Amino acid sequence: MNASARPVLVRAGSAETLQDGATSLITLLADSDRTQGALTANRAGLRKGSPGAPAHFHTKATEMFFVLGGSLRVLLGDRIITLETGDFVTVPPRLPHAFAPARGEEADVLVAFTPGMDRFDYYRLLERVHLGEATVEDIKASSEQYDNHYYASSLWEAELAGD
Repeated sequence: MNASARPVLVRAGSAETLQDGATSLITLLADSDRTQGALTANRAGLRKGSPGAPAHFHTKATEMFFVLGGSLRVLLGDRIITLETGDFVTVPPRLPHAFAPARGEEADVLVAFTPGMDRFDYYRLLERVHLGEATVEDIKASSEQYDNHYYASSLWEAELAGD
């Protein structure tokens, strides 16, 4: 047991919320530096029609999704599943994945990474791109820093084209 580890409490009213796209919000809960590297957690609010996150993978962490409300489509390698309220899935390192709300639905999702990864500045970069203060090239240049590696998935592109 780590005697120096401390609980991390984040009150809803004090959590930083970012708009990373016209139809999505990210609420920052706990980054790696606050959890002594144990995990990183955020809450993703995806409105109807949100493109969600494009296909990507991580090399160092497992990503977890717990659907708090609504319905979420998730690409897991070469298949797409739909998660409903209360459903949970883990995505191991190196598995290409993507997510977006199910057609005609919204999704409220708790997202966590373990071990923790410094991700909050990545989410802030996404908001700056949305606001026109940074570019997609800046995101591409940050892939090693944030362990976020984009991946071309014709399956996911076809899935979103049906929206």
